[in-house]
Amino acid sequence: MNTKQLLPIILITATAITALIFMVFCSVTTQHNSLPLVAIANYGPHFSLDATIAGVKKELARQGFIEGSTVNYMVCDVGFDTALIPQMIAQLKSPKPAVMVVLTTPVAQCAKGVVLDIPLVFAAVTDPVVAGLLEVAHAPSKNMTGSSEKQNLVMLLDFARTLIPGMTRIGLLFGTGEANDRALVAMMTAAATSVGMEVVAVPVNSARDVPIAMQQFKGAVDLIYVGSSGPIQPTLPLIAALADQMGIPVLNVDKSAVHDGLVVGSFGVSFTQVGVNAGNLVAQLLNGSSVTQLPPVYPAVYDHTGLIHRAKAKTLGLAIPNGMPNVEVIG
Repeated sequence: MNTKQLLPIILITATAITALIFMVFCSVTTQHNSLPLVAIANYGPHFSLDATIAGVKKELARQGFIEGSTVNYMVCDVGFDTALIPQMIAQLKSPKPAVMVVLTTPVAQCAKGVVLDIPLVFAAVTDPVVAGLLEVAHAPSKNMTGSSEKQNLVMLLDFARTLIPGMTRIGLLFGTGEANDRALVAMMTAAATSVGMEVVAVPVNSARDVPIAMQQFKGAVDLIYVGSSGPIQPTLPLIAALADQMGIPVLNVDKSAVHDGLVVGSFGVSFTQVGVNAGNLVAQLLNGSSVTQLPPVYPAVYDHTGLIHRAKAKTLGLAIPNGMPNVEVIG
């Protein structure tokens, strides 16, 4: 077969590959089409977001909404490709679900602008007011309420200072285009100021900027914190490797990286509980409540837990204090 004959095949193959790359990934429960449908719009596959979805389903099942038996689910994600979010929302909106759960700030922001006739429940959003999702922190909007993962950052800093005595400076990378990240910088700065600490916040436009941005922490911070940022969290392995070279401990918002031995510890809100809180709101909507009757939910103090990796702490020369409440030590 000559080049001219191959060209159409090459073009068709390239088009097919491109279509596979730029697509929305969905899974659907469709045993009984007459059942109410809960649509879940996810930013991408990640431990914290997977845990949030599991929490939603767990709470709904507890309240009698059993997957494939009394409720159907349609779960989609865009693999962290922001450009595909409108397509995903349109795809989930099409079958007219009873409720749509929207995970992370970019997804919730897109849905709020185009989904006007379906109740929306956000989850894994730090500050819904800063994100423009709600006008008032503890009141729903016309068609949106939700479950925030806004944690108590003073508790986080107390945990960090107990693990790293004398710590005064905390490094934080933030995505310049992410409302969640801007909110985290503001909240972390306020929390740090209240306990006599300082935040060194370094902006990142894209993942490829992380290696250069990380160099600004060398000799300038005692700890690097990685929150639930959409653009930053996927680069955690790189952040951890660079931090190890500089001898700087890293704390992560969720536990998965601690279990993997990437970072010395985690402290934050249980994302499963964030999902449970969202699931309770969804259940009330399925039972006939109006969105305007359901105030958004924020984590309680007891929703915060910590985890420390013993071997990683030893490598960094850190002694693990005894008797830290709600903190587990592994490794």
